[in-house]
Amino acid sequence: MEQGLHPDLRIDQMPQTLREIVLGRMRTAIISGRFPSGARLVERTLCDQLGVSRSVVREVIRILEAEGLVESLPNRGPVVARLDWGQARQIYDIRLLLEGAAAAGCAAVADAGVKDRLAAAFAALEAAGGEDAVFEATTRFYEVIFRAAGHDIAWEIVQRLNGRISRLRALTLATVDRAVPGRVRMARIVAAIMANNAAAARQAVEDHLRDAAAIAQRMLEGE
Repeated sequence: MEQGLHPDLRIDQMPQTLREIVLGRMRTAIISGRFPSGARLVERTLCDQLGVSRSVVREVIRILEAEGLVESLPNRGPVVARLDWGQARQIYDIRLLLEGAAAAGCAAVADAGVKDRLAAAFAALEAAGGEDAVFEATTRFYEVIFRAAGHDIAWEIVQRLNGRISRLRALTLATVDRAVPGRVRMARIVAAIMANNAAAARQAVEDHLRDAAAIAQRMLEGE
C-alpha cells in the first residue's frame, strides 16, 4: 500500500543554523548599541558569551564586516564600525533617491492585491514589539513597496545597506523630540499609495527621511 500525501507535514521554513542564530544576535547587539561603536570584538570573549566555537565567531565577523557593521583595524583586530554623520548623510541621500522612486512607482501601479499586502505589512509594523520585531517588520514594509514598484535591483542595494540603515533607525527611534512621530510619517506614505498618488507618496518618503536625517545629524555630531 502506497503512502498517501500529507501536505501538512511539509517543512516550509528550514530551521536556522547555528551560524544564522549567532549572526542574528550579534547583528542585533550592534544595531541596538549593546556593542557600541569602536568596541573591540574579542573572539575568546564572544565564544564564551555565545557558547560557540571560534570558527563560527570568525565566520560571523566576516559577514558583519561585509555588511559594514564591523571593521578590522591594524593592531586592534575587529571592532564595531563607527558611524559618523558623513557616512550617515550618504546613506540618507541614497535612501531619498531609491525609496522616493519606489514609493512613487508603487503608488502608480498599486492594485487591490498590492494595497492588501501593504496594509498587512503596516499593521504588522504597528503591532511589532521589541527591537528585533520592529526592524524585521520595517524591512518587510519597504520590501512590499519596492517589489510592487518593480524596483528589484534598488531593493538589493537597500538590502546591502540594511545593517547600517537599521543602526540609524535605532538611533532616531530612541529620540522623543520628533515634530511628527515616525509611524505617522509612514502612515502618510501608506495613505498616498492607497490613493494611487505618486507625487504624494514620494513627498511623504522625503518628509520622513529628511526628518530622520536631521535627528541623526544632531545626535551624531553631538557625539
